[in-house]
Amino acid sequence: YGIIGTSGAGKSTLVRCINLLEKPTSGEILIDGVNLVAADKNTLREMRRKVSMIFQQFNLLQQRNVLKNVELAGEISDDKERKEKAIKLLNTVGLGDKLYSYPAELSGGQQQRVAIARALMTDPSVLLCDEATSALDPETTKSILELLKDLNKKLNLTVVIISHQMSVIEAICNKVAIIDHSKVVTQGYLQDVFLSPKEP
Repeated sequence: YGIIGTSGAGKSTLVRCINLLEKPTSGEILIDGVNLVAADKNTLREMRRKVSMIFQQFNLLQQRNVLKNVELAGEISDDKERKEKAIKLLNTVGLGDKLYSYPAELSGGQQQRVAIARALMTDPSVLLCDEATSALDPETTKSILELLKDLNKKLNLTVVIISHQMSVIEAICNKVAIIDHSKVVTQGYLQDVFLSPKEP
């Protein structure tokens, strides 16, 4: 699902509402049928594990190697199998040969792959991507989008992509919402919205 709009339109605020980093003033946030807005603290903590996020800046810990960066999410939840799981995920994102490398030794695309592997450590049902490719060159962007599309199918993962680049949305999304001045002005299947626009 793509969410597109100009800078300041409200895209990132919407994403921060989806995982309840910001509480909406009205309405519901439903994930697997649970309304996060009305959830108690324990339910919210559990539900937040189902929603992972990757960012434009990869937010990797520079003093930790690739494997330890990915294991971090498992450390927080005290997952005893975290090392094996992290290795498996790094193989999934194509970095099985970089386990003991440090972020400074990796390209931007490789760092984003580490961030994706780390985000998948909690077995989320939703992956939020906030301008996740805007710091990457076109070729690397293409490979990251292909990876996200592949993960969407393989893991039955809902991927929500926030972008101001039409090409990113066209490359990967099958549904899209366009935000303008904090309002969703149109939404639907990609081909309907782009080929028969209802809004200027």
